[in-house]
Amino acid sequence: MKIRLYNARVLTMVPGQEIFEGEVWIRDNKIIYADKSSRVQEFFNENGREMIIFDKEIDCEGNLIMPGFKDAHTHSAMTLMRSRADDLPLGDWLNNQIFPVEAKMTGEDIYTLTKLAILEYLTSGITAIFDMYLTPVTVAKACEDSGMRCVQVSAVNNFSQSPELVEEWFNTLNEPGALTSYMIGCHAQYTCSEELLKKLSSLTHKYKVPFFTHISETKSEHEECISITGKTPLAYLDSLGLFDFGGGGYHLVYADENDIELMAKKNLFAVTNPGSNTKLASGIAPVSDFLKAGVKVAIGTDGPASNNCLDMFREMFLVTGLAKLRDSDASSVDALEVLKMATVNGAYAMGLNDCDAIAPGKKADIIMIDLMQPNMQPINNICKNLVYSGSKSNVKMTMINGEIRYMDGKFYIGQDISEIYEESEKIKQRIDKELA
Repeated sequence: MKIRLYNARVLTMVPGQEIFEGEVWIRDNKIIYADKSSRVQEFFNENGREMIIFDKEIDCEGNLIMPGFKDAHTHSAMTLMRSRADDLPLGDWLNNQIFPVEAKMTGEDIYTLTKLAILEYLTSGITAIFDMYLTPVTVAKACEDSGMRCVQVSAVNNFSQSPELVEEWFNTLNEPGALTSYMIGCHAQYTCSEELLKKLSSLTHKYKVPFFTHISETKSEHEECISITGKTPLAYLDSLGLFDFGGGGYHLVYADENDIELMAKKNLFAVTNPGSNTKLASGIAPVSDFLKAGVKVAIGTDGPASNNCLDMFREMFLVTGLAKLRDSDASSVDALEVLKMATVNGAYAMGLNDCDAIAPGKKADIIMIDLMQPNMQPINNICKNLVYSGSKSNVKMTMINGEIRYMDGKFYIGQDISEIYEESEKIKQRIDKELA
């Protein structure tokens, strides 16, 4: 499939490159041209090519083409619990409301509920997700069937999954060329015994791969680890060799100065989740401190039970807005840096180094932003407008791997969305009866 996107403003996210008026060409799943229209003939001359006959040509009508957002931390199938257990402290929410529901969920349920989340990701311009949930095989199938790029990380803990299963999934869910892949991780330090963590460390060393987990999401979690081990959660996990090949953590609300120094030294990623941390009153992550130390920051929505929506625009605003409040500094965490977190840094955290920008040879994970709406007018600074006034309503098109999956309010995922809604409702009603 050869697609031409023309008459567009193009934000490549290539360092040093400004937005320009031009076009982007896609062949199969990769970008082959991203430049001004005036350079088309020069492109053909330089590459010894003849004119291309496109299968589809889309007039972007002056709207913005840019790399898709990367949701660097989520639990997709928690769509089931959206608005089911709100306005509760994290411990009560998790132990008394979430875990009992999850105990009733089947792999087939998770397949359907992941698809429901995918619909929302597409409307938010999210082209890749870093997912952590209970049944990786059915999550992978839901994403492959729907055309969503997904990197999974293990959710193993003392109560579910096992190091043996993690290794099996690592070896079977990392097929070359697939839309989905799998990383080694765990739910959190406080839900894993030291014996389990040591086994996971052995796996990271065996395969020389990064490790990701929830870290210091709450003050109680952070302080309890110190009281038991004498170390912060990050330092404790590092002492077991879990970060010897990189990786990072989700939340890191209570990361201290030594943690941040360690993250910089180990080149670890900090994945911030401001929507979830705000709603659960967990706190505000020290994002500006991460940036000052050279720690790369990515952004995740967290799951739709704790957020409750999968909206990268809201997350971007909260990242910079909360940082300004925390630092009492309106200049803290510039919007341009936040846009980089939501695209480039998220791609790198997930190991998707060919999905970070719009440039020849990169994967065609592209979104179109509708600039012809009131919240985008007049056009002063498009990048800052995306962060400070952009919304899901501005997402006109979401393309993943060269395939248009959402455009002008319509989904192209191989299934009627009404079926997904109906199946999700049936799952909810069944589990409600089982819990009654």
